[in-house]
Amino acid sequence: MSQQPSAAPAPTSAVATVSERHDWWRDAVIYQVYPRSFADSNGDGMGDLEGVRTRLPYLRDLGVDAVWLSPFYASPQADAGYDVADYRAVDPMFGTLLDADALIRDAHALGLRIIVDLVPNHSSDQYEWFKRALAEGPGSPSRDRYHFRPGKGKNGELPPNDWESIFGGPAWTRVTEPDGTPGEWYLHLFAPEQPDFNWEHPAVGDEFRSILRFWLDMGVDGFRIDVAHGMVKAEGLPDLGSHEQLKLLGNDVMPFFDQDGVHAIYRQWRRILDEYSGERIFVAEAWTPTVERTANYVRPDELHQAFNFQYLGTHWDAGELRTVIDRTLDAMRPVGAPATWVLSNHDVTRHATRFANPAGLGTQIRLAGDRELGLRRARAATLLMLALPGSAYVYQGEELGLPDVVDLPDEVRQDPAYFRGAGQDGFRDGCRVPIPWTREGSSYGFGDGGSWLPQPAGWGELSVEAQTGEPGSTLELYREALAVRRSTADLGAGDAVEWLRAPEGVVAFRRGDFVCVANTTGESVALPAYGRVLLASGEITETAGEAKVPADTTVWWTRA
Repeated sequence: MSQQPSAAPAPTSAVATVSERHDWWRDAVIYQVYPRSFADSNGDGMGDLEGVRTRLPYLRDLGVDAVWLSPFYASPQADAGYDVADYRAVDPMFGTLLDADALIRDAHALGLRIIVDLVPNHSSDQYEWFKRALAEGPGSPSRDRYHFRPGKGKNGELPPNDWESIFGGPAWTRVTEPDGTPGEWYLHLFAPEQPDFNWEHPAVGDEFRSILRFWLDMGVDGFRIDVAHGMVKAEGLPDLGSHEQLKLLGNDVMPFFDQDGVHAIYRQWRRILDEYSGERIFVAEAWTPTVERTANYVRPDELHQAFNFQYLGTHWDAGELRTVIDRTLDAMRPVGAPATWVLSNHDVTRHATRFANPAGLGTQIRLAGDRELGLRRARAATLLMLALPGSAYVYQGEELGLPDVVDLPDEVRQDPAYFRGAGQDGFRDGCRVPIPWTREGSSYGFGDGGSWLPQPAGWGELSVEAQTGEPGSTLELYREALAVRRSTADLGAGDAVEWLRAPEGVVAFRRGDFVCVANTTGESVALPAYGRVLLASGEITETAGEAKVPADTTVWWTRA
């Protein structure tokens, strides 16, 4: 049985906050928890659901609205839980279904909502359906639930088409049949341990509708859909006709991604979700060529939100930021969906490190860069993000200003892409190092038994303990920003900004009585004082109606 949490839930009045706030998702700040790296309750070095549960009061006090949990399902962990062996069970490393139930209940008592990951594009190769498909051999009905095909070449020794895995190498693996002979090939757009479902088979749709209901009945408030642009493949699985296909992602509609057929699936799912009270939501992880195509996923009868990867990949540059903000708002407005804004997640280098390096290095970087510059820009970027209309996502530890751990020894790495020699760079471990809670102690308060990835020296000075109550700390900046955001009528939901004239390199906009100014240059700039300062990411000075805004600094003003 699970231990009791270390802090009591909030009074029951907090539950009303969860159930009665209309359209909460249109301006929600959603905090991503990567469970294995958040908090460890049993001292095995791996974070777990009970650890998350004990830290829920911290998230309430931070000021977020919802918690998104990365996968905790039963899994062989070939891809950190994104290879699911049982969608209705919790992996023992994270706890039990009772722990999940307790976490959901405590979150609701604290006024927090819980969003869980759903992985519908592929299963684990240890999923019962796939094991049965291998055992039953070619032509069996079980194989129709996946993409099994005979190979090309004289003896079927070549893959069925030229598709490449996102993790590197061909997207096909040949099986050994029950009689011991080389046989068919199966499709896996990610690791070989993650075979893709065939969504043309009705049993696949039936299974996932059942899975949705299982977790909705447990009380979850929504689902983040992994690879939401996947699932449906072009008819006949045609060759793409090029190599280095990973470089094409995000630039073209691929025969295996962003096919129009996915939208029929989501319309079915939306009807299920709308049967449940409490405004449950879907969030799409959809890598598409344009933000306009992303908008297709959030039409009124489909999903509620979609991650804004175009914004995540934008450099700290006023012109680029203004362009992507305009395009995002323009794309979402016709479908009535909120824009979303995100700077970091479990798959990319933390933005405090990305912004510490020159532009153009991508979203996976193995260079520490200028730490002071990166943190200054990261703080400014956060205030800019939280001032924009719509919903925002915060990745665990960014509120501490954590950098990526770029110098992990090769022998401790666990990112499966790292071992495949092609495809993704494989350095995602750097943003997944367990976060520090205390200045000292085993794993800086993460748990009593070390941590599954080594934490760097000095991690304790970035901890929650070290930053709590410390004026000017990044944690206190986040706490104050989220409190101001919640209490300021002109912030949160909306679909437009009013751009203000500003010097080159400066982003300035108005929302009612609220004004946000972000100086993305390396020099101080003089600007009009737009009213009373609500918050700033750095020290500003005001004299005679003019404000001097330092380099890489964002300021919030109000005229109210």
